[in-house]
Amino acid sequence: MQTENMEVPALNHINTNSIKQKLAANGKDGFKNQRKDSEGSMESPNLEFEYGDTDSTMAELSELYSYTEDLEFNLNREYFEEDFRRHVKERKWVDLKWAEQQAHVMRLLDALEVTDRDKRLRVARAILYLAQGVFGDCCSEEDVLRWSRSNVFLLYEMGIFSALLELLSMEIENSQACSSAVRKPAISLADSTELRVLLSIMYLMVEVMRQESEEDGPEWRNARQAFRSELGCPVYNGEPFALLLFTMVTKFCSMNAPHFPMKKVLLLLWKTVLFTLGGFEELQQQKVCVREREGLPALPEDPLQVVRVMRAASPPASAMELIEQQQKRGRRSRRSAYVDSLEGDSPFAKKQPLMKQDSLDTYNERDPFKNDDTRDEDEEAEDAEGSLETEVDPLDRDIIQRRDVIIQPPPMPPPLRPPSERVTLPRGLPWAPKVRERDIEHFLEMSRNKFIGFTLGSDTETLVGLPRPIHESVKTLKQHKYVSMAEVQIKREEELQQCPMTMGEEEVEETPAEILYQGMLPNLSQYVIALLKLLLAAAPTSKAKTDSINILADVLPEEMPVTVLQSMKLGIDVNRHKEIIVKAISALLLLLLKHFKLNHIYQFEYICQHLVFANCIPLILKFFNQNIMSYISAKNSICVLDFPHCVVHDMPELTAESLEAGDSGEFCWRNLFSCINLLRVLNKLTKWKHSRTMMLVVFKSAPILKRALKVKQAMMQLYVLKLLKIQTKYLGRQWRKSNMKTMSAIYQKVRHRLNDDWAYGNDIDARPWDFQAEECALRESIEKFNARRYERGQLGDFTPVDNCLQSVLSQPVELPEDFPFSYQLWLEREVFGPPIQWEGLLQQH
Repeated sequence: MQTENMEVPALNHINTNSIKQKLAANGKDGFKNQRKDSEGSMESPNLEFEYGDTDSTMAELSELYSYTEDLEFNLNREYFEEDFRRHVKERKWVDLKWAEQQAHVMRLLDALEVTDRDKRLRVARAILYLAQGVFGDCCSEEDVLRWSRSNVFLLYEMGIFSALLELLSMEIENSQACSSAVRKPAISLADSTELRVLLSIMYLMVEVMRQESEEDGPEWRNARQAFRSELGCPVYNGEPFALLLFTMVTKFCSMNAPHFPMKKVLLLLWKTVLFTLGGFEELQQQKVCVREREGLPALPEDPLQVVRVMRAASPPASAMELIEQQQKRGRRSRRSAYVDSLEGDSPFAKKQPLMKQDSLDTYNERDPFKNDDTRDEDEEAEDAEGSLETEVDPLDRDIIQRRDVIIQPPPMPPPLRPPSERVTLPRGLPWAPKVRERDIEHFLEMSRNKFIGFTLGSDTETLVGLPRPIHESVKTLKQHKYVSMAEVQIKREEELQQCPMTMGEEEVEETPAEILYQGMLPNLSQYVIALLKLLLAAAPTSKAKTDSINILADVLPEEMPVTVLQSMKLGIDVNRHKEIIVKAISALLLLLLKHFKLNHIYQFEYICQHLVFANCIPLILKFFNQNIMSYISAKNSICVLDFPHCVVHDMPELTAESLEAGDSGEFCWRNLFSCINLLRVLNKLTKWKHSRTMMLVVFKSAPILKRALKVKQAMMQLYVLKLLKIQTKYLGRQWRKSNMKTMSAIYQKVRHRLNDDWAYGNDIDARPWDFQAEECALRESIEKFNARRYERGQLGDFTPVDNCLQSVLSQPVELPEDFPFSYQLWLEREVFGPPIQWEGLLQQH
């Protein structure tokens, strides 16, 4: 941090020499062109990105297939048409009636039960062709999607998914395939053919049936609900379908099955959890319903709706951009040197090292994030202020152009926009402030100690002896008091732990999230570690190691490329493959965290602790320790090879120039989606956890996160600013002083906690010596919760014992059917016959 704070003097020293060298070498024209280039790099465009559960339907379907699988599309079509022509002559699939289509699917289902592996694979490919939308009979991409939807509902109605599940279980338990894959030196696409076909059909069924449409009839809506319940309930070998996929992930990461196609497994796992548990909007509705059921006040706002109307701030300036800004300031100072010389204060004669506080306050009263669109291009080129951290240029400009800030009149406001161009934004701050109950208690404890010399514990109602301003403060705090579901659940859990007999047994609602947590609980740590291993292997900042897991088994062809064009195509495919894996894992982790938190706070805390102990925090920071703008704008896609475009239109000739051009968009949707998801996961891991916040400080996350602010997207900037806010108290006064615009951005965009002095570092929670105890206490509470709710014999010593003789003797006892006939014999042998040793009984007791 000291090195970071010393950058400005060093830049000032570089500034003079670099200006002289560039003027001498290039002249004015060269210097002017270089300035334009630097200004172009300074302002990145606003990204028109709409965050949601998933991308568009076509994008999600295209990401299922690698570009090396493009030859298999025609193979699926050939196998289907070969079988179809044997039963239907001179007609197409799209011309058949619903009953005829059902009959053909039934024939395919019967053919799936053959023992011959090759025949079974041919039938599975024919079914995959149906799920892909019989593209051979379609003329447009929309027709492919429409027929894919119709065929998927038909396949589900005929019971194809259950048959595929049995085949998938057989392939997972195929020890011969696993052992041969382990012995192979290089695994290719051919080693996972059967698994890829099965997983592709199941993914298409889950993804297509997950999406609702207004045109769906009641039969399709009922089928969707039945499929959703079937996936979420423990109907597959006593566990949800997602657990089977989690088992595949752990088996792959343990090197026991290196041929598993992990990208398809992760995509199917993510979409299964999304389908069964619900997306972000459905989660928000569930949260509202749960709060109403608990009698809590309604939520002050919908976070997704607030973020969608939020504007992005200009990105921070880099070191080179600071140099260019100082060069521009020098040119402006030369133009105004004559005016300054008349006043006897030339900026070149003496430069003020410090800034007056009144000038700083006047400057900070302005809105540095308000983009004034009325300025013309020349003014924007000459006056490039608006970054989050470039305090030197605008403040020094104020010193040069205005001798006395107080005396000089304020600048004229910019002209108002025409009514047609004016943007309507909500007044004030975007978020309603919140206060916790413990914050009110802490405030009253400090006030009572100060004014009356003693405290009243957790009493927040008695205000006797406190001055009137304290009364008003408490009133304001209570107006913005927010009780979360986590606080209610923690309080109820404490009561159940303290009074297990009087509280009785807890009624646990069997929600899909509860069923999934019960299934994941025994092996949760293995699942978390496996997901983080895959995330590490797919991260662009990770270096290839010999002992790392190979995630490219389902993308590398049998024959490696021999031409430059094939190598470029495979390189794009590999990068795209890794990006999709990161997208699936980040979305999956975020969904699990959010749903478990709503279901019960200790379920959320349990998976959070496993993530933290598996080094998820440094892993995410490692992911962002890269050129994030390059990752956001990466063009690792070939549009003409994406499904369903590649099967409907004629394939143009690929050239090196067309491959380098990539997508025409200004950003990659999946990469920006992944970045936001990882930032949200990092926020959930560190929120209200001071020990984990200190991990952010120890791993020097502040400069990494500040570089992420270069992405001009409001939602991503919001979660970066949240992470910076929670650690500002630990970064020191000098850091806060050097990053005043970042502090202003936090104030403008992040929710306020009224008595949180994050900007000053005076919080008592900043003491670093009780962090280990905090994690241990949390772990103890989690273990008590899991033992009470999920372990057998959960009452332990508190198990009730029936001591009443009549109730014990009156309990029904199951006797064998022939017992009444041998009752007399039993009495003689067991009761009357054996002698009773009364003395022995007395001695034993």
